[in-house]
Amino acid sequence: MDDVAIELRGIDKSFGLVHANKNINLKVRKGTIHGIVGENGAGKSTLMSILYGFYQADSGKILVNGKPVAIRDPNTAISVGIGMVHQHFMLVENFTVLENVMLGAEDNQILNKGIAKARRELKRLEQEYALEVNPDALIEELPVGLQQRVEILKALYRKADILILDEPTGVLTPAEADHLFRILDQLKAQGKTIILITHKLREIMAITDEVSVMRRGEMVATRTTRETSVEELAELMVGRRVLLRVEKGESRPGDVKLAVQGLTVKDSRGVTMVDDVSFEVRAGEIVGIAGVAGNGQSELLEAIAGIRKVTAGTVRLNGRPADVAGRADPAELRSRGLAHVPEDRHHVGLVLKFEESENAILGYHRDPRYSNGVFLNIDAIRRDAEEKIGKYDIRPPNARLKTANFSGGNQQKIVLAREMERDPEVLIIGQPTRGVDVGAIEFIHKRIIEMRDQGKAVLLVSVELDEIRSLSDRILVMFAGRIVGERSPEATEGELGLLMAGVEGRREAAE
Repeated sequence: MDDVAIELRGIDKSFGLVHANKNINLKVRKGTIHGIVGENGAGKSTLMSILYGFYQADSGKILVNGKPVAIRDPNTAISVGIGMVHQHFMLVENFTVLENVMLGAEDNQILNKGIAKARRELKRLEQEYALEVNPDALIEELPVGLQQRVEILKALYRKADILILDEPTGVLTPAEADHLFRILDQLKAQGKTIILITHKLREIMAITDEVSVMRRGEMVATRTTRETSVEELAELMVGRRVLLRVEKGESRPGDVKLAVQGLTVKDSRGVTMVDDVSFEVRAGEIVGIAGVAGNGQSELLEAIAGIRKVTAGTVRLNGRPADVAGRADPAELRSRGLAHVPEDRHHVGLVLKFEESENAILGYHRDPRYSNGVFLNIDAIRRDAEEKIGKYDIRPPNARLKTANFSGGNQQKIVLAREMERDPEVLIIGQPTRGVDVGAIEFIHKRIIEMRDQGKAVLLVSVELDEIRSLSDRILVMFAGRIVGERSPEATEGELGLLMAGVEGRREAAE
């Protein structure tokens, strides 16, 4: 037992009728990276929230370094050396890095002396763990990858020896994810114990020493990582064999359904985010846009959807112009056959305080199927939601549940079901499988291919290069707001990577 950092014995937790954790037993060895995988709603985050003190188990014991502890709240967890980096960062955006690191752990000395001491300790941690970040930078000015470093520094500043990371790469680019893994290796080398919750099995294989699999609230297996495989883990997660590759036939492009010409978009500061972009998407094809996050893809999708006003250029939908330069109306575009799955499901795609059934019709609530004249037909709305829940395997299957209480992957399914089931002519979709487990990814990919084969025009944005290459019939690459090249899905990752970095694109422009 001397080498066990965390042991969970018989952990059980229910939320009403939902049995989230069922008699969970788990051991995590000191100085290792231990992965926990499972489908969305399998109970992973609930289990870690119990370990960190957000929830209290209905029954069971927690042992830290061999000693039983009662973790009543996060402060108790911190006191026994447990820190947590959440999927959605817990940072004050208009505070500096140093202020966020100190927040809640201020020294009781005179404040100026406390700040100086904290600055010295932060500098030491940055150097020891290769977590360099400007201590005086405002959080809101930092990219996502650096914000995550701040969360890790917060935990280390509080003397955490055990770090829980919940879906840490869900918001990172591939390069940022690679850097995070180097940091985790460094932390392990310094004797820290890391629990990694993720749905990305290739990351599990690359970084962990051991991996435990959860399914429907139960711990079904623990494996030494080098002795298992992606295929075995996927089957353990889902309870059946999972197709890990996208199967699709040849596309049969038809008429142009979406035409973008000379589109230019500026942000609120006047900075050009989309710079003279032109392309077409035809019926029966998927056009993928690859690129590192922050190169204009988000603004491009929002402009086409009528959410963001454009500075110049035109958008034609089914041959007719859309007034994206004037008073663009997303509702009017939806009525003309455009469906939009936004990249940010929390701020754009859903109202988290609404019930699942309410979000299932969001933006389509004026449809005669859902209203009796002035009033909404609640029974019809709930029946429609229940049909979508069944078809898209949304868990838990409860149309009355507040959307905030669903896991991230099931929230994504709610948005996808709402937009895809409208039978649109054009589907624009951002990050379709962000935060989604392997079984749901298989389902979503199949659904996108089905829409293409039904003659729909699909514009796909994803930071997952494998996803772009697997689904797309044509790939456009964006860099610094411009389309810098077009490639076939057979293009190598290296070739696309050069375009994404702007290197190959500059060569092509010069020629």
